[in-house]
Amino acid sequence: MRIEIWADVVCAWAYIGKRRLERALPGRSGTEVVWRPFRIDPTAPARAVPLEEALRDPLMDEALRACAPGLSPARNRARISQVAAREGLGPPWGSKWRVSSHDAHRLIALAYEHGGPSVQGTVAEGVMRANFVEGLDIGDRAVLGEVAAAAGFSLGAELLDGEAGEVLVRELLLQGKARGVRTSPTIVVGGRALAGAQPPEAIANFLRGGERERPVPAEVERMRWAESLMDQRDPLGALVMLRPLLEEFGEDRGVRLLAARACFASAQLNRARATLESLVEEFPGDLYVRRLYGRTLERQGRDEEARPHLRLAAAADG
Repeated sequence: MRIEIWADVVCAWAYIGKRRLERALPGRSGTEVVWRPFRIDPTAPARAVPLEEALRDPLMDEALRACAPGLSPARNRARISQVAAREGLGPPWGSKWRVSSHDAHRLIALAYEHGGPSVQGTVAEGVMRANFVEGLDIGDRAVLGEVAAAAGFSLGAELLDGEAGEVLVRELLLQGKARGVRTSPTIVVGGRALAGAQPPEAIANFLRGGERERPVPAEVERMRWAESLMDQRDPLGALVMLRPLLEEFGEDRGVRLLAARACFASAQLNRARATLESLVEEFPGDLYVRRLYGRTLERQGRDEEARPHLRLAAAADG
């Protein structure tokens, strides 16, 4: 069984959830735990800001109050500290910095690529411990390099200094969005998800459900993700998902049409027109393709060219 944990390493509940998952797992053989990225604070700066200073920002205060209705940010942090202590985390406890977790996610993703789930799990533990227990700046690549070395992933620091993992993490973030991940942490097994740092008993019950969905080919899954992103009005994300499909299955009608829709929705009208033009030639009876082709031409100010395609589609509807 593969267990995916979609989480942000600057989320205290992710660390608490890790401990609870570990308590739910003993005795389960053949289980692979994989960490996936999530962002609870996409606007966090690349250069760390002391958390106490960041908390004085009214916008951040408002966001934190929305996360825990009825509690002030200070009271909520105290509550989380108490929960963490019951899970054996700290003292001391508490992040000292507001900083982007992007490089930390790169390191964790690269640890899986180069060392597998065991090394990745050790790196994830090290990053969260550095953030919540040691009070270190996990946006600092030197700190992340030390975490990687301590986890037996000595290549990590060198990889971080380049561009390694950039595309991978950005695509994984889109994949999580496409799969409906909305909370850190979220445990995913097959097509089922358990949101939040649930008690060990709830996690164990969830895991007993097994992987109920029959696995589908990777290209079909990627196509579904692209469609999901289109449904969420993220055509640029859909195009990222479609990129390898266009390279491998560039003649497939469905792949090309979805790419054309994404290009149209993201105002890449020349790309949309080129793809739709070839689809109209190959499938002249596809009225949806004709309508979209006509609308693309129309948006480009080519009304005379658009008119016959739109008329044909409208007549068929009538």
